[in-house]
Amino acid sequence: MDKRYQVFVSSTFEDLQEERREVMQALLSLNCIPTGMELFPAADEESLELIKRFIGECDYYIVIIGGRYGSEGPSRKSFTEMEYDYAIELGLPVLAFLHGDPGKIAYEKTEQTDDGKSKLKAFKEKIEFARHAKYWTVSKELSGLVAFGMSALIKIKPRVGWVRADRVTDESAAQEILGLRKTIDELEAHIAQTELTAPPGTE
Repeated sequence: MDKRYQVFVSSTFEDLQEERREVMQALLSLNCIPTGMELFPAADEESLELIKRFIGECDYYIVIIGGRYGSEGPSRKSFTEMEYDYAIELGLPVLAFLHGDPGKIAYEKTEQTDDGKSKLKAFKEKIEFARHAKYWTVSKELSGLVAFGMSALIKIKPRVGWVRADRVTDESAAQEILGLRKTIDELEAHIAQTELTAPPGTE
């Protein structure tokens, strides 16, 4: 059956819009269903709960890290990191794409405070320690990296996925037919055996 997998794409937004487009296009080319913060214009505690529900419905999770740590919630943790932690908590297969040469990121797309830089560094180290990291330097690289990474991940860690509703019945019917065919074969074999065997108690 033809399955489609839903993939949550997480990142800071304003500085990585081009990168997000590359990732989304790569996922669409794989017949995946990309989901991300484009659906959630506000970043607050209320929207985080909604985001968590969407992550919980996804099969895979992708995070893109550039030069910013991102907006923080009351816990002083960024929404991007909270999304990543929640995906890990759920046990979702993860792909992470980190900028491989932060020194070349435009100044306006980087953290401006020491606190932000420190938190970004710690977040990246957390991802690298979990061995989720792939590296990119220009946005155009992401399309190929995502296509390769997702194809491998789907094979290694297959998920439930989504199917068209009009195909579910067909699949169920096919399984029922196979079950009935097996029962018929067993009955036919039993009948054939009884034809060759004398009834119990007869000479």
